[in-house]
Amino acid sequence: MFKLLLAIIVSATIDSTTLFLGDQTALRLEAVAPKEERVQMPVYGKYLIPGIEIVKRTGVDSTQLKDGRVQLRQTLTITSFQDSLFAIPPIVFYADGDTLYSQPLMLNVVQPFELDSTAAITDIKPIQKAPVWVWGIVRWIMLLLILLLMCAGIYYLLKHVRDGRDKRRIYIPKEPERPAEEVALEKLDAIREEKIWQAGREKDYHTQLTDVVREYIGKRFDVHSTEKTSNETLREMKTVLKNQKELYTGLSQMLQLADLIKFAKWKATPDENERSLQTAYQFVKETTPLDEPKKEDKP
Repeated sequence: MFKLLLAIIVSATIDSTTLFLGDQTALRLEAVAPKEERVQMPVYGKYLIPGIEIVKRTGVDSTQLKDGRVQLRQTLTITSFQDSLFAIPPIVFYADGDTLYSQPLMLNVVQPFELDSTAAITDIKPIQKAPVWVWGIVRWIMLLLILLLMCAGIYYLLKHVRDGRDKRRIYIPKEPERPAEEVALEKLDAIREEKIWQAGREKDYHTQLTDVVREYIGKRFDVHSTEKTSNETLREMKTVLKNQKELYTGLSQMLQLADLIKFAKWKATPDENERSLQTAYQFVKETTPLDEPKKEDKP
């Protein structure tokens, strides 16, 4: 089976010796030679032999063996469209002018089906339309309906849970806002009881006093006095109190005295301190609407 010449071994093997018509198989060529020997692999054109076609071929792969020799490999993919038993003669290799031969091979190509040679030749069948798959359409429609029902169910469930939580939620009524004059008079009473200026804290006293009045002005007349200077507040209140000149004068004196004490380190007399508190009381009481409902005292 092998041709041995000068320690060069060549071989040819075929993966499948029996093929159906038009199938492909691999023809493997191999040569093992000392590394100093030059071996030429066989060269073929389109056909291996008449009737056997070479579809594609690989390059020659060279591998160094452990014993120092070199192994050359190449694979040819072959096919045949002829129903026949082929005898492939030995494959020829060349090495430094010498000719080496592999073992011969056999390839049997068979027809996978029988042909009726007696039947008349018929024309090609026309293009046919694929039948409508009714059950497939119905199944997709049913699947779509199921998905829609699932989405509707999830929406209803979430809405029901949310509505249930809303019904169980306890709403705490917001406490009605106390009248502005009630809050202001309560704070003025606290300032009077605390006796801040008598303890030498005149600046704190006038600051708290004017803060109460400014807050009251903001709630009663919608004049944001807490964000304005005394002059800006008096400028707006002059229009509001155009028919209450005495009240406007008292408010002006109280705010200007507070500014002197807070920013100019003015030292007020006891009478001035008391007058500012009385002015604040008077301003709140006289600007309270007459028809303002009085809140009943809680028990």
